[in-house]
Amino acid sequence: MNVVILIGNLARDPEKSYTNSGMAVTRFTLAINRITRKEGADSADFIRIVAFDKQADFVERYFKKGNKIAVEGRIQTGSYDDKDGKKVYTTDVIANRLEFVERKDQSGGGYGGGGGGNS
Repeated sequence: MNVVILIGNLARDPEKSYTNSGMAVTRFTLAINRITRKEGADSADFIRIVAFDKQADFVERYFKKGNKIAVEGRIQTGSYDDKDGKKVYTTDVIANRLEFVERKDQSGGGYGGGGGGNS
């Protein structure tokens, strides 16, 4: 079973592109606070998330840097050769479901929408 559930904040605005067949693909990074035993030792993991098709459009339109969201999806690994011919390994979470966890007007911002973006 390959199921991941993450809650965190967008580290930067999502970036949308298109596949050769014209399908929308939006990528973003989720910053998730890491629980540590040492006081004052804040740290975070930065997880790459990928959304496709209608979810990609939703993410690109409504998600902005700093939004607190929940992602349900699956881990996908891959690799490619960089410009120097060196093999680069990747790990991404492919989103199946995306929801706002906290509205911006509750945390000091301006967006008042709810959840959404389910496929």
